[in-house]
Amino acid sequence: MTKTTKQKSKTTKKSPRIPYHKKPDDMHPEEWQKALRKQFIEKNSFDINNLGNHPVYSDFSVYNPDTTNTYKVAIRSNPRQIETGINDNFCSCYDFKTNRLGTCKHIEAVMRKLYRNTHLRKYFKSDYKSAYSSVYLKYDDERTVKLKIGSENQEAFTRIAYPFFDENLTLKPTAFFSFEKFLAKAKAISPDFRCYDDALEHIIETREKNKRHVLLRDRIGGPKSNYFVSLIKTDLFPYQREGIYFAAKAGRCLIADEMGLGKTIQAIATAELLKKEFNISSVLIICPTSLKYQWQTEIEKFTDSTVIVIEGGPLKRAPQYKEAGIFYKIIGYHTAGNDLKYINESEPDLVILDEAQRIKNWKTRISRNIKKVVSPYAIVLTGTPLENKLEELYSIIQFIDPFLLGSLFNFLENYQVKDENGKVVGYQNLNKIGKTLSEVMLRRTRKQVLRQLPGRQDKNLFVPMTERQQEVHEEYADTVARLVHKWRRLGFLPEKDRQRLMICLNMMRMSCNSTYIIDQQTRNDTKIDELMSILEEIFTMQGQKVVIFSQWERMTRLVAQELAAKEIQFQYLHGGVPSAKRKELFVHFNNNPESKVFLSTDAGGVGLNLQAASYMVNLDIPWNPAVLEQRIARIYRMGQRRKVSIVNLVSSGTIEHRMLDVLKFKSSMAEGVLDQGEDAIFMSDSRFNEFMKSVENVVQTPSGQEKDPSFSIISEEEQDETSPIYTSVPDTNGKPHPEEHFAGDDDIKDQETEPASTQTVDRETPELISTGLNFFNQLAETLRDKEATEKLVASITEKDKNTGQTYLKIPVDDEKVIENALNVIGTLFKVFQNKDT
Repeated sequence: MTKTTKQKSKTTKKSPRIPYHKKPDDMHPEEWQKALRKQFIEKNSFDINNLGNHPVYSDFSVYNPDTTNTYKVAIRSNPRQIETGINDNFCSCYDFKTNRLGTCKHIEAVMRKLYRNTHLRKYFKSDYKSAYSSVYLKYDDERTVKLKIGSENQEAFTRIAYPFFDENLTLKPTAFFSFEKFLAKAKAISPDFRCYDDALEHIIETREKNKRHVLLRDRIGGPKSNYFVSLIKTDLFPYQREGIYFAAKAGRCLIADEMGLGKTIQAIATAELLKKEFNISSVLIICPTSLKYQWQTEIEKFTDSTVIVIEGGPLKRAPQYKEAGIFYKIIGYHTAGNDLKYINESEPDLVILDEAQRIKNWKTRISRNIKKVVSPYAIVLTGTPLENKLEELYSIIQFIDPFLLGSLFNFLENYQVKDENGKVVGYQNLNKIGKTLSEVMLRRTRKQVLRQLPGRQDKNLFVPMTERQQEVHEEYADTVARLVHKWRRLGFLPEKDRQRLMICLNMMRMSCNSTYIIDQQTRNDTKIDELMSILEEIFTMQGQKVVIFSQWERMTRLVAQELAAKEIQFQYLHGGVPSAKRKELFVHFNNNPESKVFLSTDAGGVGLNLQAASYMVNLDIPWNPAVLEQRIARIYRMGQRRKVSIVNLVSSGTIEHRMLDVLKFKSSMAEGVLDQGEDAIFMSDSRFNEFMKSVENVVQTPSGQEKDPSFSIISEEEQDETSPIYTSVPDTNGKPHPEEHFAGDDDIKDQETEPASTQTVDRETPELISTGLNFFNQLAETLRDKEATEKLVASITEKDKNTGQTYLKIPVDDEKVIENALNVIGTLFKVFQNKDT
């Protein structure tokens, strides 16, 4: 018999486990969710402590060792009351405040512990009766402020409640603005009266929102006001004014405009408006790492406000958050995920989330931590708030207002369409979501604001380089610095040094794109990842196509690999494509809706009609403005019926970035030294000097002082890709790549070493020797040109009419000039004689 009992004990059936991801057909959604929370506590332990005097109807602290979070639970209703719909239990966790179930795993854990104690069950037989009166926040479909009147002073509290609360003891909308009068009367009746923090916070938020609306109406009037003319240092389009006014009015909002409509500008202008009208003093911008310096540049360009990018290790970052006098502080998402404590201690007034799809997965640690950032104002920016799942939109809205969409399970239940197996096959009632979000979300498409847009929008997007890219860039920049310093001392550069200069300038430029262009054994780059993110956003807009340009064939090769891996159809044009096949490429691109990308080197910069695309991404920017305009003219041309957006990817703090600051892409700089593709190595001295002056501009510090010769300067040179000296890129073995032609491999190997003759001259009477060398160099340049040589000979010779002999004729001021010239020649002979010996 005993054996049989044991057997029965072993085979006792357990309750079937409730599935987490699929609701059982026989359960209501709320029943399912409550059951899941009860099931959760069966396998998870909590540390529970009673904080009050009553053994059951009391406040409890609940500690979760898995999350290290502690919550406050108030038990005010017993199981019998809960079944009849009377549920006054409370928990401070967000699940309780948003799920609208009246319970959570912490409440269930406390109730389970209390009910399992047989000595405590008797207390549940009687209902809870409070002696004191209190104001609390009811978390139902809408948060409402409620009054509970206790047994003490019942008549007095009932009497003062009437002007402020309705018959259901819910705070009247008009009473939000005079609530302090009720508090004073309640405190006068009994010092035990309580007004809970969340109720008071909700009242204050409602009042602040109303005050903000009134102030904006009275001081600004609306989006069409002249107020916006001088708000920031640029003209704002009407739809951008609407976005700024909307964001300021909402306080916390989502601007979900399509790409290219200026979400960044709207966020910056809103911050400036809030500073001016509402006295905010700190803005925290959280964005992808690649966009940190883009934000800094935009802020410096359009405002006079202070801005820093917070960087470094944790100990270095901590004090930067509290640095006084800095209005804008910029960090990346990964940093924000790690620095929650420092961020909240700094108490930012406004938080801007850029590319907020980064928090679309609410399960990630970064997403969870960012949603814990506390600030009265928030602006969320993303052109793709909903990419694949409704959960993504829900997760983003949680940061703006965690109560707006209610519980996730109800949200999905109302809007998802599932098949018999529980698989999501579609969505329903989506217009209802838009209506629910209308006060916090603003979405405009390019089509909606087409008439307001200019025909063409250009944007420079600053991208950081990897550490290895920076090392390569600086290595060649050091050589350029020495060559520029040498040119400044001597007044000229020999052909060999000119060649080295051009090689190094181009190596610097290549490193801005990828180390793969220089060394096919490695690949260090960030531009391609940024490009893929841009394409992802563009392709969310139906029917959009993109043209991508790079001067370097190897860069386009990398892009082609990424496009193929993502199964994006594209056409690929480079110098190796025969002319006969080029027409087929652009015809296919223009006519096939599935062909979304036209990828090209500057071989496709002229002659092609690609106006099927309205977006262009330049992975690198030519020195020559004409080359850039030739690229853009492929889509910005007659027959283009859409607005055109040009995105230029620029590596931060490099030759690309510095040239933007110095040249501003004005074709008048150096009178377009290389506009016609002239080779800098073989150009005349006067034109080469003009080119070097533009390079020299970049060698100057912001104050105009010269940098040390070893300082890594920033400069750039644009050449025809087919030039025999242009693409001097050695493979790892030092030999030319078969696709490119080289002029002097030995020069590349020796580029860190000055020619021996020059090193000797630098130590011997520098001024005199430099003058002499300059003379001989200019003479050599002239003699290389047949026509110039003939003119020179004619100007310095004269034939005797009597004898027929030819004489050298050089006019001089006096005998001293001849003496100095002879001294120069004599010194040079001595120098070279010493060198030979």
